[in-house]
Amino acid sequence: MSNSTLFIVCVLIWGSTWITINYQLGEVAPVLSVAYRFTLAAIMLGVFCVWRKLSFKLPGHIHLKMVAVGLSLYTLDYSFLYESQKYIVSAVVALMSSCIIYINVFLRRLLLGKPIRMEVLAGATFGLVGMFLIFMPEFENVSSENLLTLGISLALISFFFASVGNVISERILDHGTPVIQMNFWAMTYGLCFLYSYAWISGEAFVLPSRPEYFASLIYLALFGSVLAFGAYMQLVKQIGSDKAAYVVLMYPIVALVLSTLFEGYEWHLQALFGVIIVLIGNAVAMGKIKLAWFRRRQAG
Repeated sequence: MSNSTLFIVCVLIWGSTWITINYQLGEVAPVLSVAYRFTLAAIMLGVFCVWRKLSFKLPGHIHLKMVAVGLSLYTLDYSFLYESQKYIVSAVVALMSSCIIYINVFLRRLLLGKPIRMEVLAGATFGLVGMFLIFMPEFENVSSENLLTLGISLALISFFFASVGNVISERILDHGTPVIQMNFWAMTYGLCFLYSYAWISGEAFVLPSRPEYFASLIYLALFGSVLAFGAYMQLVKQIGSDKAAYVVLMYPIVALVLSTLFEGYEWHLQALFGVIIVLIGNAVAMGKIKLAWFRRRQAG
């Protein structure tokens, strides 16, 4: 698939999962809902590999890196993110999601020795401003009673581990590792950490009774995990983890469109301007728009 197609697939699917995840809340502890989701996704990937006769064998050093991805991207990222949303509204999380791009840029420089692409930093800044405008009305719900500092700290930790997972994944893919097998092993290793944490923390291993939970679980596993993460990792392989991370600033817009259709979300003027700014930021980050400052810098 082209970069644009992969990007669109990630944005559309993950934008829809914002609504779908709501059906996962209630009966089952969040960490177990995440574990169930990735269990089903890993089984799907494993069955696909067997069906297509794809080899599961990978070098030992790749397995060590995939363990790190499983711990950081599929365990700590999701665990801290779910925990942070107990204390801060989703608008704050969406605004802070731009941090992933900044962290990716500097981590891939530090860990992979790859250059810092200034257009990505500029695009992320546009995205940050756009997210603020989109969710401006919801910030009125933020108060000290929400334990804002704790929530922001947990979200930042979540985004840091997401970036670590992204950058390590880029290193794995630089070795020519197939995306499907990498995702299978990384999710499988992540499950070991997720179930261990749930057991140590004393969570009750229960199955839900609501049919909508199982329907959402299948959607999140197949589309949100197998297809979206497959497309995302292929995007990381083709354009780098810094540019690919701009997906996190685009799918909240899709979520708002779906919320407009199904939940009665009402748009405001700032949100429309915010969407335009986010789109401009995406064009800048992907090199579709070259700012004069970048030209002078490159010429110098």
